[in-house]
Amino acid sequence: MRARRDFAWPKLLTADGRGIAFGGDYNPDQWPEDVWDDDIRLMGQARVNTVALAIFSWDRLQPTEDHWNFDWLDRVIDKLGQAGIAVDLASATATAPLWLYENHPEVLPRDKYGHPVNAGSRQSWSPTSPVFKEYALTLCRKLAERYGTNPYVTAWHMGNEYGWNNRDDYSDNALEAFRAWCRRKYGTISALNQAWGTTFWGQEMTGFDEVLIPRFMGADSMVNPGQKLDFERFGNDMLLDFYKAERDAIAEICPDKPFTTNFMVSTDQCCMDYAAWAEEVNFVSNDHYFHEGESHLDELACSDALVDSLALGKPWYVMEHSTSAVQWKPLNTRKRNGETVRDSLAHVAMGADAINFFQWRASAFGAEAFHSAMVPHAGEDTKLFRQVCELGATLQALADAGVQGSELAHADTAILFSAESEWATRSETLPSMKLNHWHDVRDWYRAFLNAGARADIVPLAYDWSSYKTIVLPTVLMLSDADTRRLAGFVQDGGRVVVGYATGLLDERFHTWLGGYPGAGDGLLRSMLGVRGEEFNILGTEAEGEPSEIRLASTGDSSTMDGAVTRLWQNDVTIAGPHVQVLASYAGEEADEWELDGTAAITRNTYGEGEAYFLGCDLGVSDLTRFVGGWLAARPQDGRQPEANLRSPASGVTSDVLHTVRQSDDAIFDFYLTRGRSDVELRDIAGEPIVLFRAERGSDGGAYTVHRNGVLVMKRPNPSV
Repeated sequence: MRARRDFAWPKLLTADGRGIAFGGDYNPDQWPEDVWDDDIRLMGQARVNTVALAIFSWDRLQPTEDHWNFDWLDRVIDKLGQAGIAVDLASATATAPLWLYENHPEVLPRDKYGHPVNAGSRQSWSPTSPVFKEYALTLCRKLAERYGTNPYVTAWHMGNEYGWNNRDDYSDNALEAFRAWCRRKYGTISALNQAWGTTFWGQEMTGFDEVLIPRFMGADSMVNPGQKLDFERFGNDMLLDFYKAERDAIAEICPDKPFTTNFMVSTDQCCMDYAAWAEEVNFVSNDHYFHEGESHLDELACSDALVDSLALGKPWYVMEHSTSAVQWKPLNTRKRNGETVRDSLAHVAMGADAINFFQWRASAFGAEAFHSAMVPHAGEDTKLFRQVCELGATLQALADAGVQGSELAHADTAILFSAESEWATRSETLPSMKLNHWHDVRDWYRAFLNAGARADIVPLAYDWSSYKTIVLPTVLMLSDADTRRLAGFVQDGGRVVVGYATGLLDERFHTWLGGYPGAGDGLLRSMLGVRGEEFNILGTEAEGEPSEIRLASTGDSSTMDGAVTRLWQNDVTIAGPHVQVLASYAGEEADEWELDGTAAITRNTYGEGEAYFLGCDLGVSDLTRFVGGWLAARPQDGRQPEANLRSPASGVTSDVLHTVRQSDDAIFDFYLTRGRSDVELRDIAGEPIVLFRAERGSDGGAYTVHRNGVLVMKRPNPSV
């Protein structure tokens, strides 16, 4: 990992600057000023202590090119500060004023067809436009000069959701910037030709002035996958560079306040390589919107697990989530009874010290008018606002108990996430276009929860050597260096689980040769003790063909009997003397593809450790069987489980998400129900801090936690 900016947390306007931050995006410029005082009154009622301000306000701050207007912002900041509400002040560059586009249409991005993207939405600007950057940095300096010493402004919020609209820019500005990026990365055109494999389809270049971006080439054309992957990297880097330019423009004038920008980590979207972005902020922030259905809480916890890793275990900031329904999905379901509070407390349980919503007051107009808010259209006399007030009181109780600053205890297992593998799975040149690395990460995460265990989500690029078990779900791309890290980890006594489409490509999108999975010039195969010849790809589109293949356990265990694979099967042979076959493909469908009796799941001893290979895709229920049968139930000798931090509770099963946050002097146990049924907990140690949709039983240490309920306990840290 590269050097990171120092961790710094924004202070609140409390006597000691501490507390769990609670509030949301505030857009007072959408409302007449007589509403502002009512907003402040209601914020006090809800115990709001921070707001993000001026995110989309550039046109109000600079109504014309030669005129600035900060008076309204001065007044609202003063009102907030006098009420004890800290301001996270935005750079306001997320939307540019229309006069800028009219005067400088060259700042507009272009789509892959060459059409200019019209102004009128968020981020209607090219990140590589030098003209736009000049105007944006002028705005940043103006804000820093005016508010850098304002005591009510305690943090800087750069941009907003970088890359939401303008990540894929095909303008001439982007073309020139991409050529310069390639020149910096490769040095010579021959190195670039080799990396992209340009001898295929006659794409060799004689100079960097021939480098192209992957614009539209015809309906049936396929983009060179190495070129497309580098364009993804470039898109990430150009926006990161823009963020750093904004940050540094303010930091030159106001260096003593922390900087952040809101990531977008959820398993439905994770468009940037946030492992690199996390190095450039003082504190990590994230926007998370719930995933409907039975995996609602699991998906939240999975996303948060990655955010916590990006924060290196330091507390992090929920910059946006929703009180209820959003307005940007085909169907926008509201949250069930208790979920507004439960989801917020779940973020705290996963390491967050700030809970903020988009937005404070529901808009009366515009594209997000039907997005839920802390104050809904119906006003304060509503169930939703009463939940907001209940949440504010609950967060205050947690802060008073000392939760702020405590850190999430790590699990024993790390599931590795790779942004580049996620980008790679989107290629139309793979054996299947249904691969999804991030969704496979989520399935594995849920499987551990279902098995009564918990895993962390850790970027591949980070240091994961302290974990006992490493899982690689569809980590399509593995460099030689990362493969050697994995092999060394296993040789030293670690346990690695390699998924079905892992290690097929190197970092250039070149196929590793010699058999699958070939990463590290065959080192991964040696570690696993298998050699694959071909992939078997299933799909419902093939009429009359089998859509699934069943597995049969091998040996004494029946753990995987009847497991089903529906997408991808590796046709492998055993290539090591110590390989144990745990399950094989079986049945008529397997026989049709010459897979009957072929190993599907294997275990191999390698050095002092062990390496598992899951050669096929499995659903969550079957992954749960594997985790319960071979991982969670088989702790390695001499290693203390994560449970040494837990209270000696009974009834804590897969029905409960149990996390632990710890400080120097206290341990906080969070218990959240995962299903629809009440959960009975016994022998729970400590003092109850939060009983949300939960109650204490007649026996000491007994509690009932209802659907969408949360129990938070505090007990002394035994290490003190």
